[in-house]
Amino acid sequence: MFRFLTAGESHGRGLTAIVEGAPAGLHLTADYINAELARRQKGYGRGGRMAIENDRAEIVSGIRFGKTLGSPISLIVWNKDWDVWQNKMATEAGETNDDSAAIWIPRPGHADIAGALKYGHHDMRSVLERASARETCMRVAVGAIAKRILEEIGLRIASHVIQIGEVKSECENRNFEEIRSIAEESPVRCVNKKAEQEMMAAIDKAKENGDTLGGVFEVIAAGAPIGLGSYVHWDRRLDGQIAQAIMSIPAVKGV
Repeated sequence: MFRFLTAGESHGRGLTAIVEGAPAGLHLTADYINAELARRQKGYGRGGRMAIENDRAEIVSGIRFGKTLGSPISLIVWNKDWDVWQNKMATEAGETNDDSAAIWIPRPGHADIAGALKYGHHDMRSVLERASARETCMRVAVGAIAKRILEEIGLRIASHVIQIGEVKSECENRNFEEIRSIAEESPVRCVNKKAEQEMMAAIDKAKENGDTLGGVFEVIAAGAPIGLGSYVHWDRRLDGQIAQAIMSIPAVKGV
C-alpha cells in the first residue's frame, strides 16, 4: 500500500516526507520530482511566497543509481527564508529566541483557534505554521512519486480550472491531450481563452480589493484499470478515498 507522512513548518528549516509502498526498480530522479514542484509555483495571482521559494527536493534515501530500492523513500525540501526565521522558529529554547512573530488573534476560517484550544497553544503561530499551504509543497513532491508509479501502468493525469470566482469556463469539446497541453500553457490553467482573460481580470480586481476568490477545478485520469477500489466495503471505495485525499488539501471545501 502506498502511504506517506510529511513533517515541517511553513517557516521552519524545511519540509520532509517518508514514502512507503513504491515498488523496487522504478526509475525515479530528483529532476522528475522538481519538475512537478516547478509546476506548483506557476499560476496567475499566486502568493508572494511563491516568488521567494525555488523549491528543490533532495532524495535522502530509498533510491540508488536512479532506481527505487523498495525501501521507504525520504525527501527533504529546504525553506529558502530560514535565515530570516531561525530565531522565530528555533527548535531549542535560548536567549536568541524571538517571539515577535507571535499570533494572538485567530483568523476567521483558519485552524488557529481550534488548534490552539486542542493543543494548548497560546501563540497561534504554533498552529498556523503547520496548518499552512506550504505543506502542499511536500504533498506535490510525494505526488510526483505516485504519478511516476501510475505512468508504469499507463494511467495519465490531467487537470484544468473550470471556474474562478463568478467566471465559468464554457464547456468545450476537448480530448484528454488537448486539455492537458492547453492547460499547461494557460496562466490560470483554463482551456477556454475567453474565460481565461476574464478569470485574470477577476483576480486583478480581487487583489485590488484585498480579497480572494474561490474556484473549481477538474482532474481527469485516463487509462485507469478496471477494479480499483471495491464496492464491498465503505472504506475501500475508490471515490471515497480520492475525495478524502483531495479534501485534505488546504482550502478545498468540496469534491
